[in-house]
Amino acid sequence: MKTLIISPTYNELKNIESLIEQLFSVDSNFHLLLIDDNSPDGTANKIKELQSKNDNIHLVERPQKLGLGTAYLFGFKWALDRDYDAIVQMDADLSHNPNDIPKLVSGLLNNDLVIGSRYIQGVSVVNWPIRRLILSYGANMYSRLITGMPINDGTGGFKAWKKSLLKKIEFSRIKSQGYSFQIEMNFRAWRLGAKIIEEPIIFVDRTIGESKMSTKIMYEAIWMVWRLRIWKLFRWL
Repeated sequence: MKTLIISPTYNELKNIESLIEQLFSVDSNFHLLLIDDNSPDGTANKIKELQSKNDNIHLVERPQKLGLGTAYLFGFKWALDRDYDAIVQMDADLSHNPNDIPKLVSGLLNNDLVIGSRYIQGVSVVNWPIRRLILSYGANMYSRLITGMPINDGTGGFKAWKKSLLKKIEFSRIKSQGYSFQIEMNFRAWRLGAKIIEEPIIFVDRTIGESKMSTKIMYEAIWMVWRLRIWKLFRWL
């Protein structure tokens, strides 16, 4: 499968070279799209330096911090315009293991969406404080309960999409960001009747740089699941 990995970046200068090295050591035929929101630490300049050594690295620079959701939606459109078969979402902070990408992509042979799941086999998270772990696990239970989605890790950001499924989703109707973006995309795929599976991964929290998680993102996710439930009831999707 012609595969594109999409990874939004903001202040990932200390991680980006290692990410690229690890990713292409898995498969040199991968293509990588990095979407940088004007990182003040010079992430984009480092990517340009690495681009000169690898034609499969692509960079889009945006003028300001516009959010995770809009970055991925831009990346999805970019991928569909260039006819990639498999489109992978992946964090740039090395919390997702590039060695898991082939497993996610191969899952698309018989499925439409493959989610790298932290919670399909118990809890597979490393380096999180107990408070954040409880919050994340609880948020996923809450999402399943309110929306009815049969997904254990609805907020995870390590996923492989089949081209045909992304073509069916109306990107213009998606407004959410952060955790809620992941939930909404999964929900829309589920409501379209997509074949969705979860593959176990081990999530290792970043050891370099700062987390982008915020209270605003968490509250947005809490309200989004109720919006999705209402949309489902009134068939507004």
